[in-house]
Formats: sequence, structure tokens, C-alpha cells
Amino acid sequence: MSSLFFTEEHELFRASIQDFLKQEVLPYTNDWEEEGQIDRTVMKKMGEMGFLGLDTPEQYGGMGTDFMYTCVLLEEIGKSGALGFATMVASHVYLAMNYLNKGGSEALKQKYLVPSASGDLIGALAMTEPFAGSDLKNIRTTAVKEGDYYIVNGSKTFITNAHYGDYIVAAVKTETGISLLVIDNEMEGVTTSKLDKMGLRSSDTAEISFDNVKVPVENLLGEEGKGFYYMMESLQTERLTVSQISIGAMQCAYDLTLQYISEREAFGRSINKFQVLRHKVADIATEIEAWKQFVYVTSARFAQGDFVVKECSMLKLKTSDLLNDVVYDCLQMFGGYGFMEEYPIARLYRDVRVIPIFAGTSEIMKEIIAKIEIEKVEYKPAYK
Repeated sequence: MSSLFFTEEHELFRASIQDFLKQEVLPYTNDWEEEGQIDRTVMKKMGEMGFLGLDTPEQYGGMGTDFMYTCVLLEEIGKSGALGFATMVASHVYLAMNYLNKGGSEALKQKYLVPSASGDLIGALAMTEPFAGSDLKNIRTTAVKEGDYYIVNGSKTFITNAHYGDYIVAAVKTETGISLLVIDNEMEGVTTSKLDKMGLRSSDTAEISFDNVKVPVENLLGEEGKGFYYMMESLQTERLTVSQISIGAMQCAYDLTLQYISEREAFGRSINKFQVLRHKVADIATEIEAWKQFVYVTSARFAQGDFVVKECSMLKLKTSDLLNDVVYDCLQMFGGYGFMEEYPIARLYRDVRVIPIFAGTSEIMKEIIAKIEIEKVEYKPAYK
């Protein structure tokens, strides 16, 4: 079937992702959930396949592909139902690596970006603090310049890939304003503490403490004092990629449910013959298809260089809420079995609750949209 958004090459890539997930991810997902940690070897295998460097230039070990390959990658990972794995990959590639791609010096790209694309290093993005979540201008982590180093003090929380990862792209307060520094996990004074979460249990989420950490000045990303603007621009990538994963996860819940209701019998027939469930299926299918097309259109515009702040905010708002609604309705169709951990829908139910919270809460998304619509606020790219 022809597509307005995907070429034959995109679809061949989709098939390769599906094969990889079946062989290297799905057989191990339950073990990772129990252990609370994803085996790093899978990231090395992702790197060998080129999956971690889709939008990274070839000279830094990437593939240099268009953004629609990212859409395929993240939709398929979401469709697998392995959302802890999806979170790890997206945080590494489209948070940490994204900042290195856009603002890293040649030296930083050689030191961090190249091994990140190969899967030898795993990165994290550290913005949120105990007293500064959505209000990023009020972060308290400081970086005081002393000669050839910044001395970093402060803390971060809810940081994906921070405990088992290798480096952190950290938002810090410098003399000239908010700046971004690349900090090695092994630097003296860096400590991490893994958090115990309700869902996404295989994904590594941690608190970070910086105690007089000496960070070389050459680890500055972009220009000093422009970190807030870099973050505001890159958040669009984060929110769009979350929406791509969410569309895939909806499809996962939907497919699981279609299979279950075709096999489950009540009153002498399969329950997919009952009108109340058939109409619920029709509603879910329609919502998924509508928002999938919006994700595709916005991804295509993003791939062309459009700065789609409003659309990314709308998608993050609505796909995260819809994902929770879809999983809720699908679990209901499983009846009591949906509440049992042996059924994947139960894990999905726990995992998706955080989606309307991270990458900007639903309330923040509504405020961004309102500013654009009412005050006619215009957002412009920060990187030259």
C-alpha cells in the first residue's frame, strides 16, 4: 500500500526493526522488568545496526537519515510494548545525543557522540530538580567557573539513564545564565541513587548529586548562558518522539485486546461478537488512526525543518492522554485477567501513567498552546 509519508526504504527499515525487537528485546523484557535494569549489550547491538545514530551525521558514526526513520523506529518500539526499553533508547538518542548533535564541539562529538552512536556509551539529560520541574528557569544547580574548570554543585531528580549510564548532559546555572555541561558519571563528586517506580521498572531512573564536581570548560555545550533556549528548542524533539512511541503503544494495547476478545468466550460465543465491545473497538480504532495521521504529518513537517511547537505540544498533550484512555479501555475488555501480571496489558497500564507527566506535563502543554493561540506568542529556533 502506498504511503504519503513513508518510502519503500522506510518500510524495509520497519521490517528490520521488527525483526530486531523479536530477537533481541521481547525475549528478555520480563527479565529486565524483574531486574530493574536493561542489559547494556542490547544497546551495543542497536548501535551495530545503526539504530542509535539515525539522525547523526555519518562522520560521527551515524546514518544521517531523515526524521521519518525516527518515526518508524519509535513507533515500532512502542508497538512492541517494551516501554521501559523505549524510554531508555529515546532518552539516550533524542535527549542526550540530540544536544551533542546540535551544540557539541568537534572534541565533544568525538569523545561522546561517536561512542554514543555505537552503543558504547549511554547518555542522560538532567534538567529536572527537586524544586524545579516545569519551571526550568529556577534550577539551583550551579557551575562556578574557576580557571579551566566549572565547579558544579546541586542535584537532579527523575533522570532517565542516570544510574547505569556513562555521561549526563546537565542544565546548570552559570554566571551568564543557564548553560549545558557534559558531565561524566565517574567524575569525582557525582553520585546517583536509583528510584523505585510504579511503572517503567526496567528503565533506569535516578537522583543525581553534584558535590564540587570539576568539569572541564571544554565540556560546555554551545554558548554559555543559552542553555534555556537550547532546551526550549530541543523539547519539541522530545515531545514529538514521545508521541511517536505513544502511537505505537496504543497499537500494542489494541492488538493485544483484539486477539484476546477473539479467543475469550462467554455465553457460548467469542466476546468480540458482543455489540458493546465491538463499538468500543470501533471508537479506539478511529482515535488511534486519527492521531497517528497527525503524528505522521507533524513528523514530516519536522523532517523538513518546520519549527512545529504548537503541533508538538498538541500531540504530547493528546497522545499521552489518549494512550492512558486506550489502555484503560483495553484492560477493561480483559476483565479480571487484565489485572494479572502475566498479561502484558497489566504492565502497559502501569507504564503509561507517567507519559502525561514527563517531557512537560499536560498542564504545561495546554499553557503553551494557549500562549500561541491567545497571546500569539511565536517560538523561534535557538541554534544557528
